[in-house]
Amino acid sequence: QLRLVESGGGLVKPRGSLRLSCMGSGATLGDYAVAWFRQAPGKEREGVSCVNSGGGITEYANSVKGRFRISRDNAENTVYLQMNTLTPEDTTVYYCAALQGTYYYCSDWLNYKYDAWGQGTQVTVST
Repeated sequence: QLRLVESGGGLVKPRGSLRLSCMGSGATLGDYAVAWFRQAPGKEREGVSCVNSGGGITEYANSVKGRFRISRDNAENTVYLQMNTLTPEDTTVYYCAALQGTYYYCSDWLNYKYDAWGQGTQVTVST
């Protein structure tokens, strides 16, 4: 059974950068589409980005397009989220989720029923 662990969160100043990692274990992450979500207390979960199993197809929320970049290294069983030009509005907990299937191309990624979720990593953007 796939388990996901996020890392890389922390405190960063506005306009700074962070790279989050989502490492899979117990299964081959390369067989999964992977997405990043974020959720602040009292707010709805928001989709951030998605990448298909092969890494060639990506999708982004409008709020992060041009600032964030999702990528993956299937040999390392890891998906990354490079976050640049961070603002205080990006402050929240970030989660990765995975859906088994090489035929998922992120076309409906906000509505997928993901098979596994990580525990989350906190990102705080503040002076």
